[in-house]
Amino acid sequence: MLLDLSGKTILVTGIANNRSIAWGIAQQLHAAGAELAITYLPDERGRFEAKVRELTAPLEPSLFLPLNVQDPAQMSAVFEAISAKWGRLDGLVHCLAFAGKEELVGDYSATTAEGFARALEISAYSLAPLCRLAKPLFSEGAGVITLSYLGAERAIPNYNVMGVAKAALEASVRYLAAELGPDRQVRVNAISAGPIRTLASSAIGGILDMIRTVEERAPLRRTVTQAEVGQTAAFLLSDLASGITGQTLYVDSGYGIVGT
Repeated sequence: MLLDLSGKTILVTGIANNRSIAWGIAQQLHAAGAELAITYLPDERGRFEAKVRELTAPLEPSLFLPLNVQDPAQMSAVFEAISAKWGRLDGLVHCLAFAGKEELVGDYSATTAEGFARALEISAYSLAPLCRLAKPLFSEGAGVITLSYLGAERAIPNYNVMGVAKAALEASVRYLAAELGPDRQVRVNAISAGPIRTLASSAIGGILDMIRTVEERAPLRRTVTQAEVGQTAAFLLSDLASGITGQTLYVDSGYGIVGT
């Protein structure tokens, strides 16, 4: 059986620019034949909308929608549009994370309550309401994927509260998999990707050093690409992965097995 997503309807969140892992995922899903709905983070001047619209135009998305996961009305509107357009949803791609730069440096114990709550709400909690809203639309065997990182299980310099958020996200994957599996065989998984230069990772101090360390020590002696993460995502959302749920799959050139 070849990987084929023809006829599949998939929602992709979190594309910011051409370095986004979400962009790499969307490209691979499109190449496999999926029909896409794409969201962007709205801002007052509409800059993100214009940038993401231009970038994703070659993918010919069926829906192009604003989504700020701190706005419940916007989340509801996305799934109302999906319901009206498709009447079902075969896949959900959650590529959403944020923490203030000040929360990623210095002592973890200095994390503010506001910064902690914001990082956890956007980076971890948001997966739950998105799945709740998608639940009535999920088709038999639908798939959900999200993005994690090694900092969820190890203390990574300059990662701090985001590591805690990713740990919460991976736990959420397991609980959502247990919730969504029995009824329609909906699967929920996370991809723990190696460090990649993206807009989000630029906020992490020493990201280039992290990439160089992976290139020096990982079994494959390199870091991974957006395309490789995208290929794994396409696999997890395909019927080829019908028996995989509640898992965190590492796409990191093997770095996670050799230590820091």
